[in-house]
Amino acid sequence: MKTLVSKRSIIIASTALLLAIITLISVNVFNSAGPVTGFANAVTRPVRALVTTVARTFGNIFASMYRYEELLKRNEQLLQTITQLQSDFRDSEALAAENAQFRELLGFRERHGGVTDEMATLTGWTSDNWTSTFTINRGYSNSGIMQGMAVTTEYGVLIGQVFEVGAIESTVITVLDTKFSAAAFIGGDGRDDAADGTATVKGDFSFLRSGLLIIDHIDDDLSVIPGTTVFTSGLAAVFPPGLNVGEVVAVYPHSNGIGRYATVRPSRDIDTTIQTVFVILDFENPE
Repeated sequence: MKTLVSKRSIIIASTALLLAIITLISVNVFNSAGPVTGFANAVTRPVRALVTTVARTFGNIFASMYRYEELLKRNEQLLQTITQLQSDFRDSEALAAENAQFRELLGFRERHGGVTDEMATLTGWTSDNWTSTFTINRGYSNSGIMQGMAVTTEYGVLIGQVFEVGAIESTVITVLDTKFSAAAFIGGDGRDDAADGTATVKGDFSFLRSGLLIIDHIDDDLSVIPGTTVFTSGLAAVFPPGLNVGEVVAVYPHSNGIGRYATVRPSRDIDTTIQTVFVILDFENPE
């Protein structure tokens, strides 16, 4: 066995030596790689080409992965920038809305001299076939609010009246509520002293779900047409004069043929989009 191994080793070594000599002679004589090296190159060329292609492919993949990571980082930075810009835009919109609100409030105070009011925030709504109310975050312990006071928007639109005062919250009935009524003037700006322009506007359960008020028992000589604006008259000293209530929608004769009534749409939609209101604490009584 040892003899066989030795013979094989000798043959392999001899063959390797012979190939080395032939290669050396080929390089020296032919000034080239020689037939053996050429043969070896020819045999390994497809393998080397494959290796080169694979290496190039992996190189491209790694480069693409690097660019992808860079794009992800850049995208994250852009998203953060966009989020910040959106936040700044919302803040600027809120500030603009707040400024507009206070400008309108200032204009309202200038148009209604002697009015003292207090801002309040809505905390809840209640509405059914008979009532339409909301609560505000003002009561006798944290404001000068009292029952019966008018509640308006910053534009001077009458939307309700304080009905019940609690310690820190109060209930407001809206102009649609069946318990609401106000002395009103039809047409003009609500400051005309003409007696024939006065009427009573109130909530009515028949029209509550439709979002309408009514003016009932309209005098025959009183001109009331659709589109006419309804203001508080200031009579009875419950509401200050000149608060915008709404607009006449239609005028109807009573079914018994005696007298007329009109439906009135509030100038401000009475819904949950109302978030801030103003309670009129005091005002100059009309002469």
